[in-house]
Amino acid sequence: MKNQSPRFVLGASEPIEQVADGIKRQFLGYGPELMAVKVWFEEGAIGYVHDHPHTQVSYVESGEFEATIDGKTQLLKAGDSFYVAPNKSHGAVCKKAGVLIDIFSPLREDFLSEP
Repeated sequence: MKNQSPRFVLGASEPIEQVADGIKRQFLGYGPELMAVKVWFEEGAIGYVHDHPHTQVSYVESGEFEATIDGKTQLLKAGDSFYVAPNKSHGAVCKKAGVLIDIFSPLREDFLSEP
């Protein structure tokens, strides 16, 4: 496992991996303190409620998502974003197919070690 992406990450050649039913992701760039990930959701796909020790900001590039953070739910559309403090439960349901750009601090080492 390497803990840093190349200096330049070209979207056309960076692998896209299936991570769950209706959910794919692509690493945009990362180092020990920061990681950016592009995540495609099909309509109805669920990012199940979970928590982790990382700070997270997610930007809705396209589509619509019902995001829940620490028990509060909000419908988010393109141009909206959400912030998740470390160890707060959160999840999302995709209402209209779309893309999230997820930013994590520090690096999500668990993402790099998954098969």
